Amino acid sequence: MSSELLAQGRASYDRRDWGDAWSSLSQADAASPLGIDDLVRLAWAATLVGRDEAMLAVLERLYQAHLDAGQELDAARDAFWLGFRLSALGERGRGTAWLARAERLVENLPEHCAVAGYLLLPKIQQHLMKREFDAAAELAGRAASIGEKCRERDLLALARNVHGRALLRAGRIAPGLALLDEAMLAVTSGELSPMVTGMIYCNVIAGCQQIHAVERSREWTDALTDWCDAQPQLIKFTAACLALRAEILQFSGEWAAAAVEADRATVHSEASPGAREAAANGHYQIGEIHRLRGDYDAADAAYLRASGLGREPQPGLALLRVAQGQREAALAAIRRVVGAATEPLQKISLLHPYVEMLIGAQAFDDAEAACAELEELAALFGTAVLLASASHARGLCLLARGRHAEAMGALSKAFSAWRELNAPFMAARVRVQLARACTALGDHDTARLEQQAARAVFQTLGARPALAELPEADAAAGADARHGLTARELEVLNLVATGKTNKLIARELTLSEKTVDRHVSNIFSKLDLASRAAATAYAYQNGLLTSPATKAR
Repeated sequence: MSSELLAQGRASYDRRDWGDAWSSLSQADAASPLGIDDLVRLAWAATLVGRDEAMLAVLERLYQAHLDAGQELDAARDAFWLGFRLSALGERGRGTAWLARAERLVENLPEHCAVAGYLLLPKIQQHLMKREFDAAAELAGRAASIGEKCRERDLLALARNVHGRALLRAGRIAPGLALLDEAMLAVTSGELSPMVTGMIYCNVIAGCQQIHAVERSREWTDALTDWCDAQPQLIKFTAACLALRAEILQFSGEWAAAAVEADRATVHSEASPGAREAAANGHYQIGEIHRLRGDYDAADAAYLRASGLGREPQPGLALLRVAQGQREAALAAIRRVVGAATEPLQKISLLHPYVEMLIGAQAFDDAEAACAELEELAALFGTAVLLASASHARGLCLLARGRHAEAMGALSKAFSAWRELNAPFMAARVRVQLARACTALGDHDTARLEQQAARAVFQTLGARPALAELPEADAAAGADARHGLTARELEVLNLVATGKTNKLIARELTLSEKTVDRHVSNIFSKLDLASRAAATAYAYQNGLLTSPATKAR
């Protein structure tokens, strides 16, 4: 029976049926202790089905078996993986002890043995954590050199991966991406072990997403999905794959599919630190989709779950608070997170929404400063998403200042970029802002066309809040040539003249406070006024008041 289970386990391992391999080999091991080669299979099968504690126990047995057989090089490799995995699982004390044990074994081995190269990887990570990018790159180069000399493909790919990540974080984008692509070539060619394949997939995609290199993220996420789908019993990297895929799908306007993938990513949240991180990212993406669809209570709950699993819920939560009319709370939260960011890559995803929130609070100088910082990062990293985001933010700032002709140039550039990137929601949002600029410039036909195009996209996506913020379908055409105000803006002006706040106006007209803020800003811009009092006086003097209660005042 034991030999039959052993044969089944080996066959399952070769087929990459990891769950079956784990079951058969562990049963065979219980009947009669496995030899070294089968312990290796058992250890990695345990890892790939997410049984980290079992994997660690088997690796400890394997380490001792190699020592007993006089195979010190293999024992050193076992000790490295024990230390590396324990550190990744948060057990830094035990991890450091095993890495030190591996170091002592390596001291007596040939100078360029592969394990010496592997042992550089934790040191590279320490340099990255301290933002010592040049030191990290130098060690990564040494590790790659050892990998080449020893013909150790796993080590070579891992070294190129961390070298590329170090260069990206240092702002050296082209050489960094080139190294990541080289590491991925080894992955997609099937040259690497399953464990290292999954590690590099996730690390490369995370690196690309950090700098918003969305084209590469899409390509490698699709490849990772195919790899995971070809191994239905694989658990280790599946959750991370799903969370990454959900983010790409959401960006691409496939919100229903993104919600499904994000939900699937949350299933194994307690399996390991990696699974918890994937689950946290999945909950965050669920929150984003609910927010964009107007399901605010569900979004709030999803952001809370993401936060509980260790994921910073900003900027999504702050944008949710803006939509709920809690502008001060939103701005305080986003200011905190932006202020706490210690390196450029941490700010990238925060600055565009920060600019929008500052404009909504009429903090125009602060918005300009945040926009300038975003433009600097876009120039530094040079990825298409960042360049689109910077142009978009610049257009918003110009629009807020009433510089409509200049805003048209920046917004048109942003629209072309978002469309090229297949980001329909962002492209539609720019079209709404282009419509505002066209209206202010008197080009009502183009404004109406832009609004209609945006409305069609929002309806397709189910973006209810964005739809609610659109003016009436013919609002641009209905603007009075004497003053350029639409019917809705005249309605808002009448309520401003009664002394009502934007919050009360929003309640009376069943609009979001953000939409009312925008209408008031448009009124000030079109009439070239600076205050609510001046707008009220203008309305009296030009016979624009239609409310009997207002006229009576």
